[in-house]
Amino acid sequence: MTADDSFNRLDDDDYPAYTMGRAAEMLGTTQGFLRAVGEARLITPLRSEGGHRRYSRYQLRIAARARELVDQGTPIEAACRIVILEDQLEEAQRINAAYRRAAESAKPTTAA
Repeated sequence: MTADDSFNRLDDDDYPAYTMGRAAEMLGTTQGFLRAVGEARLITPLRSEGGHRRYSRYQLRIAARARELVDQGTPIEAACRIVILEDQLEEAQRINAAYRRAAESAKPTTAA
């Protein structure tokens, strides 16, 4: 991978660009919190060649939502489950919208 390829991937929401320390700093939380949401299987960070956790922007958004819930008093396991369900619902709504668009475009138009 060239330097240009790496630079262009920074716009990719799934590119694991952030170290655990930087991710925790960006979220205003601790590294322990990131480990906890990993243990709850909310996010699974990729590992660098040296074995260090690396997080994507998408994963950081998910972890930030869990942190909001935890800050409101929700236990971390419940917060992770809520975020997973919210994410699944959003995906199902996207799929339904795509099906509706496809069905609408497949309908024959009537001549006036």
